[in-house]
Amino acid sequence: MNELMNMMGDSWSFQWIILPLLIFLARITDQTIGTLRLIFLSKGYKFIAPFLGFFEVIIWLLAVSQIMKHLDNVMCYVAYGSGFAMGNFIGMAIEQKLSLGSVIIRLILKRENYELINELNNQNFGLTIVDAVGSRGKVKVIFSIIKRKDVKHFVSIVDDFEPGAFYTIEEVKSANEGVFRAMPKRSVFNTNASRILKAR
Repeated sequence: MNELMNMMGDSWSFQWIILPLLIFLARITDQTIGTLRLIFLSKGYKFIAPFLGFFEVIIWLLAVSQIMKHLDNVMCYVAYGSGFAMGNFIGMAIEQKLSLGSVIIRLILKRENYELINELNNQNFGLTIVDAVGSRGKVKVIFSIIKRKDVKHFVSIVDDFEPGAFYTIEEVKSANEGVFRAMPKRSVFNTNASRILKAR
């Protein structure tokens, strides 16, 4: 068995294809976990971040140990760097899909748009409306803290009732109390009922 492992380790395919590929995959995994760990930490998930950090370091040590054993193999360096870059990209893509946390939207209107305000209220978005003065006169400023997964819906309503409106979106680490949009509970019965109504 040992002879077989030694032969495999000395083979050209293992040195230049299999080993770099393993390092590449390991680096993708540990960097993806690392990116998610930092994101969870910044959003206040104090218990998930250390758990992810444990696996991140273990996988990183495995990848680095192989690099140290094969310092003369250029492909290992390329695989290590490529895995790092790809891991960052995948980690951020996963975080966007998860849509964790809350954001604050600052919406500045040149006039008081009652239709927009009523629609946002009807959609259960909590609003704080303030009178302000901009560079070109009086404006209305609307503040709303919402879940990240609701950002697209909020912005689509703004675009429908106030096209071209100026707004900013910023991350919120934590929020206490307030009015947040409740998502309707979905069940098999609700889904079947909606399909029957659509069919009619």
